[in-house]
Amino acid sequence: MKMNMMNKNVTAVIEKIDFSGTVLIKSTDDQLQQFSHGYANRTHHVLNDGHTRFGIASGCKIFTAVAICQLVENGRLSFESKLMDVLDMPFPHFDPSVSIHHLLTHTAGIPDYFDEEAMDDFEELWVKHPMYRMRNGYDFLPLFQYEPMKQAVGERFHYNNAAYILLGLVVEKISNRRFEEYIAEFVFSKAGMQHSGYFALDALPDNTALGYIEKEDGSWKSNVYSVPVKGGADGGAFITAGDMHRFWNALAGFELLSEPFTRKLLTPYIHTDEDYDRFYGYGVYIDVLDGTITKYHVMGYDPGVSFHSAYYPDRQLITVVCSNKSDGAFAVFKEIELSK
Repeated sequence: MKMNMMNKNVTAVIEKIDFSGTVLIKSTDDQLQQFSHGYANRTHHVLNDGHTRFGIASGCKIFTAVAICQLVENGRLSFESKLMDVLDMPFPHFDPSVSIHHLLTHTAGIPDYFDEEAMDDFEELWVKHPMYRMRNGYDFLPLFQYEPMKQAVGERFHYNNAAYILLGLVVEKISNRRFEEYIAEFVFSKAGMQHSGYFALDALPDNTALGYIEKEDGSWKSNVYSVPVKGGADGGAFITAGDMHRFWNALAGFELLSEPFTRKLLTPYIHTDEDYDRFYGYGVYIDVLDGTITKYHVMGYDPGVSFHSAYYPDRQLITVVCSNKSDGAFAVFKEIELSK
C-alpha cells in the first residue's frame, strides 16, 4: 500500500473494508493526497498504483453528456430535438415528445434495460442476451426498444441507463463516428486523458484492473462474465484517477465546452431526492446548500466496480475514488468528506 498524507480515519476505513483501488485528492494549489491499495490482478499479484486504469461504470455518463452538449454548441443538434426526429428506428410505444433534454436528465419516462427500482441482479440480464455480444449501443436495443413507457415524460427523475444508450446512438448519428471514437477525440484527448478509453474485457490494455466480486464464503471471482464485454454511452469506460482529475479541470476550465454550455451542463434541472438537496444536471449530480452549489458528483456501480468522484467549486477541490471491487468506494469517499 502506498500513502501520502492520508487522514488516519480514512486509512482506518481502507483497512477495515479491505479497499482495493486508488484514491486521489487534489486542489488547485497542488496539495496532493494519493494512495493505492489492493490488487489490479489477484491471480498474478499485480498491485494497484497511480497508473492503474479502473472501470467506472455509470461514472462516465458525464462524458456522453459533454459530447451531446458539444454537438448542440456546434449547431448540429438541439436540447429540444425529439428523439424520434434524430434516430430513424422504431420505438412504437415511446411518447413522441421525448427530447434530448429529457434523456440527459433521466426524465424521459422510457423503459430501461436494467430498472434499478425493480431489479437487483445485474447478471440476470445476460441469460437471454449474452454479455459477450454487448459491444455497442445497438446491441442493447432489443432489451427495451419495444417496451411500454414507464411513466409520463417529465413526470419525475428516474435513473435510466437506456436513455444514455440512446444518447450514444445520437452522438454516432450526428457525428458519423463510432461513439468511443468521438469521445476519444473530443473529450479524452482535449482533456489530456491519455490513459482512458472504452476497452473490451477480452482485449484489455496493460495497467488495467480486473473487477472482482467477493462471495459470502470469502472466495471471489472476476467480473468478466457479469458486465457487458465493452462499455459505451451509459457506462463502462476505463480511466486512471489522474485522468479523472484532468477531466474535471478541463471541464471547469471551459476546455471541453464554452462557458455558456458548461453552465448548461452543470445546471441543476431536476430534484433527485426528496430528503436531500441533490439535483441532476446533464450527466452529473449536483448538491445545493442554502441556494449555493457545493458539489458536482458522478458515481458508478457494477459487479466488480465502484466509483465516486466530485468537484467542489468553492474550494477548487477534486476527489477521485476508483475501486475494482463491487463496493468500497462510497465508504472511502464518505470518510474523506467527513475528514475535510
